[in-house]
Amino acid sequence: MSKENKDVLYGLYNDEEELLAAVDQARADHLEIMDVYTPFPVHGLDPKLGLAESRLHIAGFVYGAIGTLTAFLFMTWVFTRDWPIIFGGKPYFSAPAFIPITFELTVLFAAVGMVISFYTVCGMAPGVNNPTLDDRITDDKFCIAFDVTDTEESFQDKLKGFFSQTGAAEVNTKPLPA
Repeated sequence: MSKENKDVLYGLYNDEEELLAAVDQARADHLEIMDVYTPFPVHGLDPKLGLAESRLHIAGFVYGAIGTLTAFLFMTWVFTRDWPIIFGGKPYFSAPAFIPITFELTVLFAAVGMVISFYTVCGMAPGVNNPTLDDRITDDKFCIAFDVTDTEESFQDKLKGFFSQTGAAEVNTKPLPA
C-alpha cells in the first residue's frame, strides 16, 4: 500500500552547536535521521551523520582534463594542420604559446561542468519544484527531520521527547510528496 504523501516530523534549532549535539544524541539513541537542513554548511556535520565524502571533486578534475585536452588538441590542429603560419619566428607547434588558452579552457570546462553536475545531483534543475519543510531553514534555523509515515504514535511521542530534550525551539509535522 503506497501513500501519496510522506509524513515528516522535524525540529528546528536556533544554533548549529545545538544541532550537532542533537545529531550526536540521535545517533546514540539509534534514531534514523531522514535528513538535516542548515542555512549554511556546518563543519563536522557529514561525519556525524555518517555520510561519505562527496565525489564531486573527481568530476571537477575530469571536466578540467577535458578542457585541457580540448584546448591543447584544438590549438595543435589549428596551428599545424588547418592554418600553419609561421609568425614571429615561432614554429607551427609551440606548446608554451598554448598555455594561457589551455589554462582558461581548463577553468571554463571545470566551472561549467561543476555547476551542471551540482544542480543535477541536488535536483535543482530549472522548472523543478522542491517542497521545503519550513522557509526559515534557508534563513536562520537548523532542522533535523524524521520520516514518520508508517510509525506508531508512541514512536512519534518518543521523537517529540527527543526534540524537547535536545533543545529544539519548535517541533512540527508536515506531509511531503513521496
